[in-house]
Amino acid sequence: MNLFYAAFIPGLQNFIEKVLKERLSDVKILKLLDGAVVFETAVTYDKLNFFCFNNIFAVINIMDDVDGFDALEKHIRLFINENMNFFKDVISNNSKSFNTFRIVVSNENVPASIDEKLRTEAEKFISQLSGLQVNRSLPDTEFWFLYRSDALSKQNFSIFMKRLTLRSSWDKTLHKGELPPPLAWTLCRLADLKHSDAVLDPFCGYGSIPEEAIKHFHITNFIACDNDNDAAKFTTARFKKLKNKQFTFYQNNFEKLPSLIGENSINAIVTDPPWGHFARSKYITNESIIDNSFLEKMFKVFDKLLKSGGACSEVSRARAVILFANDESFLKVIPENFKLENKIPILLSGKKAMIYVLGIGSR
Repeated sequence: MNLFYAAFIPGLQNFIEKVLKERLSDVKILKLLDGAVVFETAVTYDKLNFFCFNNIFAVINIMDDVDGFDALEKHIRLFINENMNFFKDVISNNSKSFNTFRIVVSNENVPASIDEKLRTEAEKFISQLSGLQVNRSLPDTEFWFLYRSDALSKQNFSIFMKRLTLRSSWDKTLHKGELPPPLAWTLCRLADLKHSDAVLDPFCGYGSIPEEAIKHFHITNFIACDNDNDAAKFTTARFKKLKNKQFTFYQNNFEKLPSLIGENSINAIVTDPPWGHFARSKYITNESIIDNSFLEKMFKVFDKLLKSGGACSEVSRARAVILFANDESFLKVIPENFKLENKIPILLSGKKAMIYVLGIGSR
């Protein structure tokens, strides 16, 4: 069996648990925390194909019921002094292109420091087992010692693991305001997208949502819109290789969409409208985070675009998944014919947000 530690956007625990159980028939969830899950499966990493995780690690060893960050140093010393050669298979199973590694120490998801002598000893031991050389700046892979406590589940543990996902931080690769791909994938999954759906993102920005919808949900009719010049240039170039029928982009105000694409033409809307700083800079002139007039206009347009009469049919039901600020004002402007099916509070780049899942009945 393979043991994995996977990190995800805080707040999505129930969603992650559901996806794991749906995708892996043999999965055993050992720990489910706010923003992380430890699970066991016979499926190997190269066949997992999960797109909702920020990072995935191969778990080498766990120490449960530990108390405080000091447990990490105890864990490292135990790892070295006990000469844990039975971990060699996991530690040494690296890509042939890997030549270097570094050790990362994390306390409650925050980088932490340990005794330098201890770090050097751990590096030497891992190097002996793995055949890799130490490179603290730009390594090919990473070995993590992480301490986590969770007040809700009362689970405190120290974990030693090897990072499997190899990429730069999303913060370094995304445009300002662009959704991380795991979150865009999650929004599409919550929308229950079907291959034949006509899907719309009226505030597509730099194209994270259409990218996930077309790539992983095989949508062949995706319509995107944004009125920002920079975003429009990037998005049109991003999807230039696709056929026109597969992806259509409008650089326009979202209020023009009913006349551009026709009313009652959309099965699902998946979107991240402007809110907070972006709402004020693009659509709203006052200082409030949420402007009710903007939301009222948005829902009026959505009501025109979404197909009617689908609430009683799971196949054709019209729906909207919207990422917005976590604010009760949003709920007050949802039209009566939109049914709130779910709301999921998350933490996005340190800001409180909410995923709203809405269905729309016959009109």
